[in-house]
Amino acid sequence: MAGHRWPVLQQPIRHPTALIMPLILISLLLSLCSAYAQAADNYRKVQVAEPYIELHTGPGRGYPVFHVIDRGEWIEIHKRKTDWFKIVADNGVTGWSHQDELEHTLNPQGQQTRFEAIDQNQFNKRKTEVGVLGGDMDGAQTMTLYAAYRFTQNLSTEFSFMQAVGNFSDNLITNINLLNQPFPNWRVSPYFALGIGNIKTTPRATLVLAQDRSDLLAHVGIGAYAYISSRFALRAEYNRYVVFSSNDDNEDIKEWKIGLVTFF
Repeated sequence: MAGHRWPVLQQPIRHPTALIMPLILISLLLSLCSAYAQAADNYRKVQVAEPYIELHTGPGRGYPVFHVIDRGEWIEIHKRKTDWFKIVADNGVTGWSHQDELEHTLNPQGQQTRFEAIDQNQFNKRKTEVGVLGGDMDGAQTMTLYAAYRFTQNLSTEFSFMQAVGNFSDNLITNINLLNQPFPNWRVSPYFALGIGNIKTTPRATLVLAQDRSDLLAHVGIGAYAYISSRFALRAEYNRYVVFSSNDDNEDIKEWKIGLVTFF
């Protein structure tokens, strides 16, 4: 029985891994986005031009106002979190102020302070992105985590890890993909994908002497991005895989997935 050929994928079961992994991956994605949003904003010194600006204890209107900075004083902008900025006054007081108030300050040249909007235009000009997608691969539940780098607005490459949880086996798939996005400025922007990778199949069965398998695979796919708001977009994709089996009996596998993307 050692030579028995184990199917790459089988129908899914509610294995604990299938329930926990999505939560872990989504938490990781949101943490990455939050960490980036709070990164240093190239410390900028600006001068208060309105009668005063309010400082909140945290980045939101639900946080109380605890201090005001008067006209003519200089402040230093340290961090950004969505439309809220962490600022430090000349006397060392630290708090958070909304973009609407800071847009009425003046830079050292005496000009009105401008802040770059996080919108679809920034999404179109992104250089890197990460995402989490869930879906189905010939009946097996899948969860994918990927990171991508864009060479141009039309061409990007990405590296992905995917887990497919089946009834009789678990599959770990790694891929290197090349994406072509012919219409990058569309709010819903289609793309074409081409990639190669490896699939490692680990049988769960104990009734036969099945062995782990590791095979090469290749795929072509089509998908689309849909910008939502801020630093988030939806991504949906359909792929057709060919698994180059070690026993020369190649397999054809279909996959669809959809998920959330954040960009930097």
